[in-house]
Amino acid sequence: MANVTIQVLDNAPYLVKGDFTLLDGSGKVIETSTEVHLCRCGLSKNLPHCDGSHVGKFESSVQAK
Repeated sequence: MANVTIQVLDNAPYLVKGDFTLLDGSGKVIETSTEVHLCRCGLSKNLPHCDGSHVGKFESSVQAK
């Protein structure tokens, strides 16, 4: 099994680390990587990647219980 972690960064994107393949909605490969920042706010001009557009416009802090 692949060792992949997904961290929900405070007021920022998802940080995905490990050996993984990022697929689009139809299953086509977007990229194969070991680290990527994925947009959570929907404001990025480079979806699904984060481009920093969230700064000052997005707040979300997810904490484990």
